Amino acid sequence: MITLLTGGTGGLKLLKGFLEVLPQEEIAVIVNTGDDIELHGLFISPDLDSAVYLVAGLLDEERFWGVRGDTFNCLEMMSKYGLPSWFALGDRDLATHIWRTYLIRNGFQLSEVTKLMCDKLNVKARIMPMTNDKVQTYIDTDLGVLSLQEFWVKYRGQPSVFGVEYRGAEYASAPPEVIDALRKSEAVIVGPSNPITSIAPILAIRDIKETLKEISCKKIAVSPIIGGRAVSGPAAKLMQSLGLEVSPLGVACFYKEIIDVLVLDRTDASLVDVIRSVGVIPYATNILMMNDEDRRRLALEIIELVSE
Repeated sequence: MITLLTGGTGGLKLLKGFLEVLPQEEIAVIVNTGDDIELHGLFISPDLDSAVYLVAGLLDEERFWGVRGDTFNCLEMMSKYGLPSWFALGDRDLATHIWRTYLIRNGFQLSEVTKLMCDKLNVKARIMPMTNDKVQTYIDTDLGVLSLQEFWVKYRGQPSVFGVEYRGAEYASAPPEVIDALRKSEAVIVGPSNPITSIAPILAIRDIKETLKEISCKKIAVSPIIGGRAVSGPAAKLMQSLGLEVSPLGVACFYKEIIDVLVLDRTDASLVDVIRSVGVIPYATNILMMNDEDRRRLALEIIELVSE
C-alpha cells in the first residue's frame, strides 16, 4: 500500500496517475482539512470532497474541483437574496455539504462521514481527513487575517502575505486510521501540492509528523515548483513570504525532516547536487502533468523509485 499526502489540485493529479496503475485498495490518501470552511451554516471540506469525487469518477477534471457537469442554480438564487456567492457551490456538491452537516450535528466525526461517503460512492481507496479536530489555515495579509478560502478564492491570492497560521493544530491529533495507514505503508508520497497551505497543515498535526519521522518505508515528495514558479496556485508567493527559496531546493529544505527523495523537473536538474547536500536524494524527470498519460508515467516512475 502507498499513502499519499495531498491537498489542492497538484496532489489530485498525481492521485489520478496512481489510480491508473494501482488497485484502489492499495492506495490510502491523507487529506488536508486546513482549507475547511463553515459557510451558509454548512460544513464544507473542499479537499476531502475533491479526492472522493476523483476516485468516484465524479470530479470536474477541467477545474479539478467540484462535480462534473454541476449546475449553480442555488448559488444564483442565493446571490439574488444578497447572500455571499464568492465561494462557488454547485447544486450536486451542496447535497454533500448538507448531508455532512446533518451527520456532524448528530455526533459523527469527520473521518466517519468521509468513510460513509466513500462507501456510498463505491470508493475503495482509503481517503481520510488529517484530523477530526478543527484546524484552520489563516493567512496574515495587508487586508487582515484571512482564512485560506478568503485569501485564495474571495481575494484571488492578491493580498500581500506576512505569515501563515495553522490555528488549532497544536491541540489536534490524527484519527487512528491515519497513523495505521502510515505505519503499514510501503511508501509515503507527498504530492506536488502547495507546501505551505496543503501539506504543512497535515505536518502540523504532531503525531503525523512524528510518525513520518519514525517509519522506515521510503518517503518521496514531488516538487510543485518548476523553474522558479509554482505549477498552479499561490505556492510561490507563500513560500517567498516565509523566507523559503522558490525552487525545488526550497521544497527539499522544507520537507527534509520527513522525506528521503525529492522528485523534481528536469528544468531544475542543475539543483541536484545542492539538494543532495541537504540530505535529500534528488530524482529529475518530467513532472508537469498535462494529461492522463503524464500522470500515469509519473506514477509509474515513483513506483519504480519505491521498489529500488
